[in-house]
Amino acid sequence: MSADTDTSINSDAGGGPALAERDVVRIPRGVRLREDKARGGWVLLAPERVFQLDPIAQQVLTRVDGERDVAAIVDDLARAFAAPRDRILADVRAMLADLITKNVLEVA
Repeated sequence: MSADTDTSINSDAGGGPALAERDVVRIPRGVRLREDKARGGWVLLAPERVFQLDPIAQQVLTRVDGERDVAAIVDDLARAFAAPRDRILADVRAMLADLITKNVLEVA
């Protein structure tokens, strides 16, 4: 069995379960968020898979700590980037839901 490598994750991914703003998302056991200095970016390492993150996905996932809910993550991103909250909420929900379907995130 070979590993999937260089799978990209970007902020406009879609699909997966609907997430409520009160849902808390976490990185499950066996999955790690790491800086990849050799490639110059961030990756999400899962068993037999490596997901290369775009800069927006990296900003979202660094805020996923298993304690903050989706609303808190979105509020923080809206403040940090002076962007419309509604747009960020839609994009973050879609991205997180997609990662949940890939079993690299879970609802706490």
